Amino acid sequence: MNLAFIPSPSTGVIELGPIPLRGYAFCIIIGVFVAVWFGNKRWVARGGKAGTVADVAVWAVPFGLVGGRLYHVITDYQLYFSDGENWVDAFKIWEGGLGIWGAIAFGAVGAWIACRRRGIPLPAWADALAPGIAIAQAIGRWGNWFNQELYGKPTDLPWALEISEGPNRVAGTYHPTFLYESLWCIGVALLVIWADRRFRLGHGRAFALYVAAYCAGRGWIEYMRVDEAHHVLGLRLNVWTAIIVFVLAVVYIVISAKIRPGREEIVEPDRDAAPAQKDGPADESGSDENSSDEDGSAKADAAEKDPFTKDEPREPGKGATAESAEAAEKS
Repeated sequence: MNLAFIPSPSTGVIELGPIPLRGYAFCIIIGVFVAVWFGNKRWVARGGKAGTVADVAVWAVPFGLVGGRLYHVITDYQLYFSDGENWVDAFKIWEGGLGIWGAIAFGAVGAWIACRRRGIPLPAWADALAPGIAIAQAIGRWGNWFNQELYGKPTDLPWALEISEGPNRVAGTYHPTFLYESLWCIGVALLVIWADRRFRLGHGRAFALYVAAYCAGRGWIEYMRVDEAHHVLGLRLNVWTAIIVFVLAVVYIVISAKIRPGREEIVEPDRDAAPAQKDGPADESGSDENSSDEDGSAKADAAEKDPFTKDEPREPGKGATAESAEAAEKS
């Protein structure tokens, strides 16, 4: 008999009149806000503009939610499309079921679209957001605690998770794999922050480090889980996914460091300055602040030699004699 354990909430929903407040949804929403807030701080520190991370997230988050749900439904299709199941439940995202692999993949597509629209490099944006994503995952995993899902094997350890009787679950105490993954994600965030400061990671390598570190933890945590899952060669499908993605992330870090060493000097070009350079001819008097020192000196000399003309360039063959003659005719 356990002397200590982590209790599960009696319900994951609080009814506020006709509005249900779901713990799972709250954890996801809070995680997204924290990721955007922290990512914005890192983006500004890299030389970007405040608000850019949020603007890109407007595209990335919906794509990520769709991708995460699609991955879950496809890999656990038996929960929705087998005999006796209701396929409409596949759309009930508030009941849990988001695959991080699909969320990151589809979210990257949405972020790529937004980054192209703003003219900023996707790898730099991903580097700024990487630790924030890990923190968001750490917060989001507590949604599984509210739903009493994704726990591990039975155990009598003091930090065991108490699960009550319910659909597709048996009452008992189990490994709190949601807690293991939450703590691991916090460690991943700290690792990325440290490595980014120590080695000045750029061109997507901070994001790749996050991916590799997360996959390393997800592999052993996934192996402990007892929820229904497809197996390939004796291993759960998500374990294989973690292994493959880990290898790809490490390969990217190695190749990227050789091809594009260092870090981006400019992550968000000042697009507001471009139209000013394409306007009409600059002030001939040399008062244009954007002109170079040499151009300014040349224009100042021209203004001293020709006090009659300030803004318009002198026409060829029209000198001081011609101007004097014009003045005499007018007089």
